[in-house]
Amino acid sequence: MARVRPGRISRFVAELRVEPGRKVRLPRDFDPSKTTRGVSRSEAKAILGQGIEYLAEYQARLAAQDDYGVLVCLQAMDAAGKDGAIRHVMSGVNPQGVEVHSFKVPSSEDLDHDYLWRYQKRLPERGHIGIFNRSYYEEVLVVRVHPQILEGQKIPAKLKDRGIWKRRYREINDWEHYLTDQGYRIVKIFLNVSKDEQRDRLVTRIDDAERNWKFSAADVTERRHWDAYQAAFADVLSNTSTPWAPWYVIPADNKPFARLAAGAVILDTLVKIDPRYPSVSAAARAAFADARVELLDGSATGSSLPRGTKRSRRRSSAS
Repeated sequence: MARVRPGRISRFVAELRVEPGRKVRLPRDFDPSKTTRGVSRSEAKAILGQGIEYLAEYQARLAAQDDYGVLVCLQAMDAAGKDGAIRHVMSGVNPQGVEVHSFKVPSSEDLDHDYLWRYQKRLPERGHIGIFNRSYYEEVLVVRVHPQILEGQKIPAKLKDRGIWKRRYREINDWEHYLTDQGYRIVKIFLNVSKDEQRDRLVTRIDDAERNWKFSAADVTERRHWDAYQAAFADVLSNTSTPWAPWYVIPADNKPFARLAAGAVILDTLVKIDPRYPSVSAAARAAFADARVELLDGSATGSSLPRGTKRSRRRSSAS
C-alpha cells in the first residue's frame, strides 16, 4: 500500500475542525453518525492502516528533538468511546513517551488553588504526548450544568456571577496561547455521540455480563441533563476554538471511524510540528568511529569479536 501523503491527512481533519469564531449549534451543525466527512472510503482505510505506524515514527522523532510537547484534550459525553480511542490510537506508540491523566472530583488541595492549577501540574514534558481524558474544560461543562459544584469552589462569591463563563473562556484561551508560545501544541477533540447511540451503549453495558464493570448509574443520571450538556458543549466550541488551539468535532456513533479520526487529528499535529532527529557534528561522528573500533576490536576487555565480524585494521588514537 502506498504511504498516505500528509496533504491527505490535513484534508481529512479539516472537515472536522471548528473554525475560530464560528457559532456552533448541536446537534444540527455536526452529525454524530456521519463518517466520511468528504474523504473517500478507500482513503479512510488507507489512513487507518498506516496511522499507528506514522504515530510511532513521529512520536519517536518528537522525543528525540525534545523541543515540543503535545497535549491532547479529550472531551465527550459518557459512553462516547474516550477510553477505546486512547487505547486504539496509542497502541503502537512508545508508552514511555505518552502520559494519560483522568481528572476526578477536585481534592481539598485542588480547591485551595485556581481551577487550572491541577491541570498545569500534569502537563507533558517536552518530547512527550500528554492526554487529558476529560480536561480543564470540565470547568465550563459539568460545572456549568451543575451549579452546585461552582458553589463549592473556593472563589469569592461576587465572582460567581453570570459572567463567569465568558471569563473562563477568556482565561482558558489565554492559557492555551501562553502554552503555545512555550512550545506546546494543543489538540482538542470532542467525540460527538448521539443520544440514541449513547442509550444503546449503556444498555449493552447492562445486558453484557463482560461489560457490567463499565456501567455506572451516574451515567444514567447525567443523561437526564443531555440538552444542558449539548448547550454547554456548543458554547465551549463556539468560544474556545482558536487559531492556536482549534477544536475538532469527531462523529462518534461509529467507533472505528471515531478512532481513525482521532488518530488522524493527532498525527496531523505531529506532521505540522515536523520534529527531526538531532544532527550530529563532525567531531561527534569521529568519536563514534573510534568508539566503534574499540567495541568491535575487543581490546579493552579482551573479548573476542562477534561471530562473522571482520577485525578492523584501523587503530584507535590510544594505540
